[in-house]
Amino acid sequence: MNIKQRLAAIEKIDLLQGPTPLTKLNNLSEYLGRDIYIKRDDMTPLAMGGNKLRKLEYLIADVVQKKAKVVVTAGAIQSNHVRQTAAIASMYGLECVALLENPLQSSNPLFLNNGNKQLTDLFNTRCYLCDELTDPYAQMQALVKSLNLQDAYIVPIGGSNALGSLGYVNCALEIAEQKPKDIEFAAVIVASGSAGTHAGLAMGLQSVLPQTPVIGVTVSRTVAQQQPKIEALQQELGELLNMAVFPKVNLWDQYFLPCYGKPNNKGQQAIELLAQKEGILLDPVYTAKAMSGLIDHILKESIDGNQPLLFIHTGGAPAIFAYSEINVATIK
Repeated sequence: MNIKQRLAAIEKIDLLQGPTPLTKLNNLSEYLGRDIYIKRDDMTPLAMGGNKLRKLEYLIADVVQKKAKVVVTAGAIQSNHVRQTAAIASMYGLECVALLENPLQSSNPLFLNNGNKQLTDLFNTRCYLCDELTDPYAQMQALVKSLNLQDAYIVPIGGSNALGSLGYVNCALEIAEQKPKDIEFAAVIVASGSAGTHAGLAMGLQSVLPQTPVIGVTVSRTVAQQQPKIEALQQELGELLNMAVFPKVNLWDQYFLPCYGKPNNKGQQAIELLAQKEGILLDPVYTAKAMSGLIDHILKESIDGNQPLLFIHTGGAPAIFAYSEINVATIK
């Protein structure tokens, strides 16, 4: 049984309604002197798009199968995952409860109420604030108990358990079908946070494009902190899909500082560059930092070979409207 057959045997709900685009960034490629392609998972068809929809295809199928009435999840105030989970809960007539942290300890009304948070509220989510998500699953369990929620289903941060990560095993198969037949990608670059997108892509591409490494650009942790999360998810995916060989974990951790959720200068420059060269919006928390890593390594000529690179756009543009730190400068 091949990987496609194994995936087909696991229940999911079709929320994507077809593949997302994979296209060449012609202007950026010319500007940087290396061919760059982009996978547009910011264009998934719900709640202003994003990568979590692929994970939620499997997770919501499990929610429905278990006849849950309440979906409980967690994230930062500007969480893309919470926004998309809340939207799908609305679609399926489920109550959504979210436990939110303020990673910046910001009191800025723009950050607290705009962007993803505004959309999450629009989906009628019951939001509860905590000082910090130190043990999210245990904290969500405690919230379920304190609210006396019946028939509740806990969705992990980022949808990043083995079940949710299957969405990006599927994405890897999509990439193999969509890529131009006459090229091989030198690497696939993606933001690496809750780790499910990274782990799923790496496992899927190992099966269908084994010469193509996945490089995760960390958005909140050092390599030493992030690598075990990805390896653990790969092990769980291996058990689920009957795979015994695991890809090497590749990470860049130079681009997330000063901390998770706070924009930095290189990320802002990446936002401006993509907007002004391609008309594509990145977000300051995930994709801007990942793209800044890609740009930096191209300029340093530190990615082996001269084959094209593929950037996974995981979405998140609504967060732009919550950050007053985003400045605009003209790219020369």
